Amino acid sequence: MFDAVRNNKRIVQIFLGLITLPFAFWGIDSYMHNLGAGSDLASVGDTKIGLQQFEQALRERQDQMRRSMGAAFRPEMMNSPQVRLSILNGLIDQRLLLLEAAGKRLTVGNQALYDSIASLPAFQEGGKFSQPRYETLLRGQGMSPEQFEARMRQDMILQQLVGTIGASAFASAAQAETVLRIQSEERQFSEFKIAAASFADKVKIAPEDLQKFYDGNRSRFETPERVKAEYVVLSVDALMPRVAVSDAEIDAWYGSHPDNYRLPEERRASHILIAFNDGDKEKAKARAEEVLKEVRRDPSRFADLARERSQDPGSAKEGGDLGFFARDAMVKPFADAAFGQKEGEISGLVESDFGYHIIKLTGIREAKERPLSEVRAEITDELKRQAAARQFAEAAENFSNLVYEQSDSLQQAADRFGLKIERTDWIPKNADPQVRAALGPLDDDRAMAALFSEDVIKNRHNTEALEVAPNTLLAARALEHEAAALRPFDEVRNGIEKTLRDEEAMKQAQSAGEARLAELRKGEDSVAWSEARETTRMQAARSQLPMSALQAIFKADAQKLPAYAGASVDDGYLLFKITKAAPPEKIDDGQLKAIRSEYAKIIAEEDVSAYLSGLRSRYKIDINTSLLENRER
Repeated sequence: MFDAVRNNKRIVQIFLGLITLPFAFWGIDSYMHNLGAGSDLASVGDTKIGLQQFEQALRERQDQMRRSMGAAFRPEMMNSPQVRLSILNGLIDQRLLLLEAAGKRLTVGNQALYDSIASLPAFQEGGKFSQPRYETLLRGQGMSPEQFEARMRQDMILQQLVGTIGASAFASAAQAETVLRIQSEERQFSEFKIAAASFADKVKIAPEDLQKFYDGNRSRFETPERVKAEYVVLSVDALMPRVAVSDAEIDAWYGSHPDNYRLPEERRASHILIAFNDGDKEKAKARAEEVLKEVRRDPSRFADLARERSQDPGSAKEGGDLGFFARDAMVKPFADAAFGQKEGEISGLVESDFGYHIIKLTGIREAKERPLSEVRAEITDELKRQAAARQFAEAAENFSNLVYEQSDSLQQAADRFGLKIERTDWIPKNADPQVRAALGPLDDDRAMAALFSEDVIKNRHNTEALEVAPNTLLAARALEHEAAALRPFDEVRNGIEKTLRDEEAMKQAQSAGEARLAELRKGEDSVAWSEARETTRMQAARSQLPMSALQAIFKADAQKLPAYAGASVDDGYLLFKITKAAPPEKIDDGQLKAIRSEYAKIIAEEDVSAYLSGLRSRYKIDINTSLLENRER
């Protein structure tokens, strides 16, 4: 079943993309039961979707959009009913999958779970799983190992469900070839540009039009509301310098966690790799057997043969040497062979996903414990972090009360917990992501909303203590404030005139282009065309033409040539003369295979969507529309 998941990773990513993060915050039980007090946004079967889950998913979607859109992102984009309903529908789909997985009694064994966690790079040091790193990173996210493992187990179960559905998708060779032929059709064309700039001198803008544009677009000429602020952050990291750890505590920890500081056995080997070129295993095996014969005839030439014959570019130049490695740093067939050999021994052919290996074991390091002197700093940091986490739990309520009760200053909170007061430059309201990114812990939607609230701006009160990250509380206050202001007309007059001139010149260029296109289609061709060039749909990016132009070229009816097409572009209007539309002479097998694979993925996505539609018809789903609308406001 896990093969189906591996072969359909794209499907799994698409339909489980929103599942992982909510698990990280709410755990498994929260998906199967109500999240406590308060109204619910939706019910699926006998389970509820609460406001906390929705707001968490909303924040995560907003973060995703901010990362993908960059400076173009605006927080108000998330206020539309369509966006919020799509997020809620995503949560409903997640819940349906969970209910179905539970009904089918899908499970994941402990060993599969632990292997999956151990393979995550975030939890590895030196290519192997590190228990201290695992525990430290989870604490930094406010999670226990039990919570994380429950989340991982549930994710893997859902991957089984979605991956198995996607595995049934099939695209025929004939379908894929039809798509490839369309994508590979080559069109030859010449072009002629009618530039908007050529109409600029003909454009006349009346003074009253400038004033009318200014009056009708005042928001475009406003300087944004902005504040200068100061803030303090209470976190585990901030408390760590105040924590002292004794030698006795270090010794006790070291003695009670021996597995954390034991280095596993490592081996050193050299290898010669004969890869599966073009997927032909038989030919690769024959070549590997020839090399193995040469190695056995003269083992002293192993390094030279590796340089000459190995197809592993990383190690071939080193005579095949891979250095020392732990068992779990290598793929299983290779590791089993290397850790089963004696020093100096040369293996037979070892098959892995990479090809055929010939392995020579050149060194063995026995497993050993790291001495306390070597890991003292590591243990000290770990114990300090644990103590700081406990202090944070105790201090959080006091910090929150203090910034509320002493609402006219952050100094008391800073002094009480040994925190530094940070100050900012001007922060505009609804700042773009680049500005927000420089704000550090203040880059939080709730912190920004609080900072621009009436109580903070007018009354100069502190914000409440806000959790801006796991185990991280922030409180801020406004030092200076400037309201949004309209720039004077005279200051923006020249810019308005340029905007209106450009718009009118563009309209005239488009009109002229459409008129010329009509003449061309009647047979009146007196255009000074550019030199002809070719493109296909697959090579469209190389043409450096705007998408509107490419669409016009390939939409043109090529039954009778020459054919003509036109498209508006940013700085004018482009005319095209299509003189050839040729199907591909032959189909590339590699491209056909890739197209067939992509087409199968599309079909798989449709299959999973249909499966979710079926689940929606089987479970009773109620959406609290009025509550959702209130959240939008």
